[in-house]
Amino acid sequence: MFLWFQSRCDLNIKSNNSSHHTELYGEERLIVRRGQPFVIVLRLNSDSKDFKLGETSFTLIVETGPLPRKQSGTKFTFSLSDHTVDTEWSASAISNSPRNTVSVSISSSPNSPIGVYSLTVDQEGQKTSLGQFTLLFNAWCPGDAVYMRSEPERQEYVLAQHGQIYRGTCKRITGTPWNFGQFEQGILDICLKILDENPKFVSDADKDCSARRNPIYVSRVLSAMINSNDDRGVLTGEWVNFVGGVHPGLWIGSGDILRKWAKSGPVKYGQCWVFAAVACTVSRSLGIPCRVVTNFGSAHDGNANLVIENLYNEDGERIDNHAAARLFQYIMNFHVWVDSWMTRPDLGSEYDGWQTSDPTPQETSDGVCCCGPASLRSIKEGELTKKYDAPFIFAEVNADVVDLVRQSNGEFVKFSGSTNSVGRFISTKAVGSDKRDDITHQYKYPEGSKEERKVYERAKHNNKLQQQGEVPGLHLKIKLSDNMMVGSDFEVYAVLTNNLMEARTCNLMFFAKAVSYNGRLGESCGFTSDKVTVPAGEERRVSLRLKYDSYGSVINSDRLIQLSAIAINKQTIDYHKAEKTIVLDAPEIKIKLMKEATVNKPVTAEMTLLNTLPEPLKDCSFTAEGVGLTDGKPITVKYVIEAVGPKQEARASVKFTPSSAGSSVLLVNFDSDKLRNIKSFINVVVKY
Repeated sequence: MFLWFQSRCDLNIKSNNSSHHTELYGEERLIVRRGQPFVIVLRLNSDSKDFKLGETSFTLIVETGPLPRKQSGTKFTFSLSDHTVDTEWSASAISNSPRNTVSVSISSSPNSPIGVYSLTVDQEGQKTSLGQFTLLFNAWCPGDAVYMRSEPERQEYVLAQHGQIYRGTCKRITGTPWNFGQFEQGILDICLKILDENPKFVSDADKDCSARRNPIYVSRVLSAMINSNDDRGVLTGEWVNFVGGVHPGLWIGSGDILRKWAKSGPVKYGQCWVFAAVACTVSRSLGIPCRVVTNFGSAHDGNANLVIENLYNEDGERIDNHAAARLFQYIMNFHVWVDSWMTRPDLGSEYDGWQTSDPTPQETSDGVCCCGPASLRSIKEGELTKKYDAPFIFAEVNADVVDLVRQSNGEFVKFSGSTNSVGRFISTKAVGSDKRDDITHQYKYPEGSKEERKVYERAKHNNKLQQQGEVPGLHLKIKLSDNMMVGSDFEVYAVLTNNLMEARTCNLMFFAKAVSYNGRLGESCGFTSDKVTVPAGEERRVSLRLKYDSYGSVINSDRLIQLSAIAINKQTIDYHKAEKTIVLDAPEIKIKLMKEATVNKPVTAEMTLLNTLPEPLKDCSFTAEGVGLTDGKPITVKYVIEAVGPKQEARASVKFTPSSAGSSVLLVNFDSDKLRNIKSFINVVVKY
């Protein structure tokens, strides 16, 4: 029986998008997740034959990519059957009421490439285009490689549009709010554009589109494309000079970055938390469950020996490993990457689950600046032969540390070391709340445990390192003041304790230097030294006063200062070291809504910040952004007064009109010439 189809059909967008958890993308287009049926309504011309269930048949064709081919798995042809199946493309007619319409249920294969598909109906060679739809990964489908069993986890790692990114030091962990905004208008198209801009697509579009069935492949492409080192990627990294771009600390959401990239190419500038946040947005937008992870005390093992060697000269001064080509090893106060959830058929089912990828450009992998995905199971068990880039990631969380003194004859003498200073308090946002979730146990066994040491030895391939602790009897540590607000002067202390039965005398040097989050040392902001005699059973402390006049001009927006104390007896070649990185407290942004938030009605938020510096702030501005609150764009308000004096408040208000009801978050960033990267947020409940 031959039917004449109208050129357009009802894609049933609202209902399909709702059942596929894509309603937040809007109702302008059909967006479905693979392995799950969706229903369309075909319209017949008025002179067409009646459709009869079980008797009338036709063929559907779905295609994706510029060169759709059946052999590549980018073109599928299938006919009506009695029912759909959940393992392959299939279709069944489910009703033909009212007259001249046919409701058809279409199920996609859970192993299909993601992307934009065309849909065509073919009856006896007569083809009619029915429209387009976008197919995404499906964490709700048991047959999909990204399937997650837990609904709260799916809500968090696929659907949540805002979160917390953790920064600071292992002693002072602070959460930075971030708008992922994966459902904001236009973002999905930009994420698909990122895939189309990657060099693998440019060189072989057919092969690349076919490979998009595999979340392992897609995650590796994103790891390379979020940075711009080898391609026209999203973000350009910069850690020193931010002229000609946006300071990384000013970003509060991914949407603005992605729109700028789509309009004019690589965006300046990003650092690790920005790279990771954008990677999380793109992954969630494409349907891959993703979380942002922060590793405190994160090692960069440039020579792949799983050991970080800290170098000192004979006067106890640190030699910057960034500049030491011999090593190119260092420890960052923190480093941020992403974990994505998927199966690993290439490694074996025991390696399924969270996989680490790092889009920050550090080292190359297969000649390209990318890293991962590596199975957390392989990292925890020290199985470093498992792809991708497991040795580098293992070292980030579990390298050992050795302290070496370079003597005048050029030889190095080991004087201290640590097996537990790398990979601490590995953190991500908890499911369903703004609390921090410590996931260190997912990456490694407890520090110092038999299992952890066994794994390390396995990872070292029996190249054992002799563990050496502190010299018995003398112990050096650093103590801090309670109040270390940026702009204030405060004391820090090097404390030398003698547990021996006789006195000990040492030259003690106490250094303070500005430092970036990635461990790169800056200029000095304090130094003191003293010859200290510590009687048996007692302690002596040397104080160092850190003044804003000294540190204010050398710290960056991370507000980090590295303290190093070295106690030396050159006659006995007796060295002791203590090191601590401090993060200065920042003033709080106070945010207040002037009235209850209601859909499509303007509301004003007032923002204030107290200047804690002993000098005026210039070029002050507040930037606010919120999913469903600010129309997907940050709103920046510059402070009208030329300068905000010491102990005075910067004040501004921002007006926005919520576009959708429900819970959201308004993020606020404060910026000025001397005080930057200050962030806060409030939860906003928008009512009808």
